[in-house]
Amino acid sequence: QVQLVESGGGLVQAGGSLRLSCEASGRTFSTNGMAWFRQAPGKEREFVAAINWSGGNTYYVDSVKGRFAISRDNAKNTLYLQMNNLKPEDTAVYHCAASRGPAAYTRAPSYDQWGQGTQVTVTS
Repeated sequence: QVQLVESGGGLVQAGGSLRLSCEASGRTFSTNGMAWFRQAPGKEREFVAAINWSGGNTYYVDSVKGRFAISRDNAKNTLYLQMNNLKPEDTAVYHCAASRGPAAYTRAPSYDQWGQGTQVTVTS
């Protein structure tokens, strides 16, 4: 198994930026696809961004394209999500997820390990 611990969430005004981190330990990190999902109160979990094992392929939900960037540092076993120009509708708990496969999967069932999440709150 892999253990995932997110950090970097917080309270920010609209238009601001945050950088989320997800530190992985346990099974080999560098061969697995990784992703960020988010869940707002009263809403279903939503795919945000995914990255393949090497960082060469990335996918984003349309609502964050051009504002968010997913990246990874395999030497540090860490996944990142740089979030710029944040909007109130980005408010949610953000979870990182690890897959047993190498690709950048966009669906939650493709991921078998999840972090506890970090809260992001964007005020208008």
